[in-house]
Order: sequence, then C-alpha cells, then structure tokens
Amino acid sequence: MFRDTRWLNGGALVHLISQLLRVAQAFSMDVSSEESVKSAASTAAYGMMHYYHGNESGNIPGKLPDTWWEGGAMFMTLIEYWHFTGDSTYNHEVSVGMQWQAGDGDYMPSNWSSYLGNDDQMFWGLAAMTAAELQFPEVSNGYSWLSLAQGVFNTQVKRWDTSSCGGGLRWQIYTYEAGYRMKNAISNGGLFQLAARLARYTGNQTYAEWAETIWSWSVSSPLVNSDTWNVADSTDVDDNCTSQGNTQWTYNYGAYIGGAAYMYNYTNGTAKWLNAVNGLLNRTNEVFFQTKYGGGNIMSDYSCETTQICNNNEIIFKGLLSMWLAFTALLVPSTYSTILPKLQGSGVAAAETCTGNNNNSCGVVWYNSTWDGWNGLEEQMSVTAVLAANMIGLNTSGAPVTSTTGGNSTSNPSAGESDDSNSSPTTTDVSTGDVVGAAFLTVILVTVPVAMVVLLIFT
Repeated sequence: MFRDTRWLNGGALVHLISQLLRVAQAFSMDVSSEESVKSAASTAAYGMMHYYHGNESGNIPGKLPDTWWEGGAMFMTLIEYWHFTGDSTYNHEVSVGMQWQAGDGDYMPSNWSSYLGNDDQMFWGLAAMTAAELQFPEVSNGYSWLSLAQGVFNTQVKRWDTSSCGGGLRWQIYTYEAGYRMKNAISNGGLFQLAARLARYTGNQTYAEWAETIWSWSVSSPLVNSDTWNVADSTDVDDNCTSQGNTQWTYNYGAYIGGAAYMYNYTNGTAKWLNAVNGLLNRTNEVFFQTKYGGGNIMSDYSCETTQICNNNEIIFKGLLSMWLAFTALLVPSTYSTILPKLQGSGVAAAETCTGNNNNSCGVVWYNSTWDGWNGLEEQMSVTAVLAANMIGLNTSGAPVTSTTGGNSTSNPSAGESDDSNSSPTTTDVSTGDVVGAAFLTVILVTVPVAMVVLLIFT
C-alpha cells in the first residue's frame, strides 16, 4: 500500500505517518464518533489511492488499468468522501482526472469512446452531477461540473431507442459491441437518476419529463416490477424485451432508488415517488440485507460473494448503493431511520475486513467481519463509500444542494450537442456472429492504442 509517495503533499505526509503508526492496530469504527468514522474512511481512501497512478509522470489522469468507467466511480466516491469528511487530500487528483477524461464536455473522450457503453459514460456523468450538488470546487479553466453532467444527458437521450421494445437505452452504444442487443438496468436506471438530479438542481421541467419517460418505460419492461419491486439486470431486444436476466445486483436497485428519491424531493413529496422509494427500499432490504448473511444489517452482493467469483466491477456495487442510500435518507427523511442502521451495520462490518497484508487492505465479503484474502482498488473503493456514508448518522451534512440553495455550477443546456457519436440506434439485426466479432474488435480497439503508446515510450 505504501509503495509510492511521490504524489503526497505536506498534509498527506502527516496522514502517512499516522497510517504507518496504525498498521499494527485492529481496524474498527465507532459509528457514534465523528472522529472514528472519519479516521476509518481516511484509511480506506488512502489505501484506494495507492492503486491510482494517473497522477504520475507518463500515466494518464483519470484512467485505471483495463477499465475506464471505474475512474468515474472512483472520483465520485472521492467527491462524496471529501463532502462528508472534509478531507481535501485528493481533490487535485479528482479535478485533473475528471477534466482530462471529459472529451468535448460529454465524457466521450476520443481515446476510449469507440468501445464505451452507455453505463460507462453514465458513471462519469453522475460523478460530475455529484460534484455540482456537493459544491466541489470548480476548475476555473475547465468545464463546469453541471455542464459535464448535461453533456452526458444530452448525448444519451439521443440514443433512446424506440426501434425496439417501445423505448429504452441499450447497454452498448455501437452495433459492433457485445451487449448491443441488451437493454439493462444500470444504463436506464443511471439515466433516470441523472435526469431526476438535473431536474432538481436546475428546476428545468424537461429533465423531469425525461425522468418520467425513463421510469415509465422501465416499469413497463421486465427491468422494474412495480408490484414486487424486483429489479432485473437486463432484457433482450431479440424477443422484444419480454425476457429478463434476473441476477440481482445492489447497484441496479441503488440507481432506481436514488432517482426516485430525487424525484420525490423535486416534486415536494408526491405519493407516486414515495411509493417507488419505499417499494424499492423494502425490496433492497429483503434481497441484500439477509439475516443469513450477517444478521440483517450488513449488505451483501450474494450473487457473487457466496461463490467468491466477484469480478472487479461487481466489487464496487455495494459502495455505490451505500452512497445512493445515504442521499435517499437525506432527500426522503421518512426513510432515514430505516436506512441508517443498514449503513451502520455494513460500515462496522466492512471496517473489520480491513486487516489484510499488514497494511489495512480491505476485503470483499463484509458479513464475515474479517479479511477474506481479497484486496485491490475496488475493495477499498466500496469500503471508503460505506464508511463515508455513515457520516449522515452524525448530522454533519444536509441534502445535496440545487442552483437555488447554494449550487453555483454553471449551466450549459446544449453541452454535448455537437458530438457526432449521438446518432440514434439503427434497426439492424445483430447476430451471434456479430457479438463474437464485437468482442474481437473490442480487443483490437483496446490493445492497439496501448501498444502504440508503449512503442512511443520505448523508441
């Protein structure tokens, strides 16, 4: 964890010394102590940032190895961490990375755009929206945080696909990408949440209308069942979206819960959105806080944790749900007493996993309350998120702001409009052979630029 200190400033060096002194001690958190929660979150965040090398000479700001979307999730986590703890140690890395990857103001950077999915782009847009709502410092010579969120929204609504299933956003952007035939919960739930947040922040009814449209389509599709409040992972355009991939993931529920919470707050507490929040929250508690996995107050993505086959993407999901639950508790006060014990139970358990490698490495499975041998940036990210989310129990922060309650991020409603990657999906059928070819093409698109960079460096 402590292998590189070139990025450290004076404050971080003091932090490093304190962490070195803490290494041999058990990692624990007292949810009633602001100092304890902040210290635990600080330790987890510090561990996460030692996997990030985008601030080192020769590396690319905001880009993580073998992934692009995780950079957006990481910066969103760090913005939330800064907001709840007041620790600005990593703010410079956040600002540089988020501006570097912004492309033409819509998070479609030319280096990676040829293989990005709608969900990949979405996470960067949500990170920018989070920065605007939490009053993260603006970059004077860069894009405003609000305009970046608007740029993502504008590019994505142009991809709303009425050629199949009566609407919906496809998982992938281009026909040659594996997964183009799918319409999935995180892409549609993410766009729903972004639209709801833009509506609340700007007061522009157009965003609210889009949130209504996305929600209506979602509950009419197999993705969201408004009777049982089950959230499926995906549906397939090949059978006109009548089937569903029903694997249960925390972040799918979180995307829709968060969007419904923002719409509830934006509409001053309408029954429709309160019903949606309560329905989704109750189902979330049933599915992901099971008694057999930690007693009922510890979060688990059991679909992969019980078999220990979680991939890096899946390890992040619990952290995303943790923060979206925290914001829901602030936006819909009637949910606070239900959500807080879940965050506290998960936070304490997650902290107890951070005893690995003699350097506070955190694990994947929280309900065992011990390190499980896993370690990495993703593990640290999820734990950082749930620990920082516990700050809502200490009355240290109110709900995210709007343009009329303290938000000052500059609006650009036409951001991203000039991007030529916005064309609507075609109705071309995609065969199994196309999917296999897409996977091969994706490998080429990823590896060739990397090989060129290596060649330039060493010649």
